[in-house]
Order: sequence, then structure tokens, then C-alpha cells
Amino acid sequence: MAQKVIDVVGTSKESFARAAENAVAEAAKTVRGMKWARVAELEMELDGKKVVRYRATTKIYFDLEK
Repeated sequence: MAQKVIDVVGTSKESFARAAENAVAEAAKTVRGMKWARVAELEMELDGKKVVRYRATTKIYFDLEK
């Protein structure tokens, strides 16, 4: 069995966890056979000293179809 990995960026105004969940939910709309996800990078959009948005670059692992 072979797998492919794609990067999906999710965002949230609430948290890094929600941003990662949003990335997985978005990928699930078009990707079948997802098996694993790994958060590769975390970033925050700032307005001065206030965090306005969280961003999680998430690696999605899925099985290749035969």
C-alpha cells in the first residue's frame, strides 16, 4: 500500500487546534482514504499584540487508490 502526502493550511480565530481540524475537514471534502495528519507549522496573524487568527499547516496522509 502506498500513501501520498499533501499540505493543507487551516485557519481559525479560536485556536491552533481548531485551525488543524479545519484543515482536515477541508481536505476530507475531496480526499478519500485519509489515515494520518501531522501539524507541520503553526503561525499567528497579529494586530499589534493581539492574535487575530491562528494558522496550522497540516500534512494529510492518505492511501493511493489502485
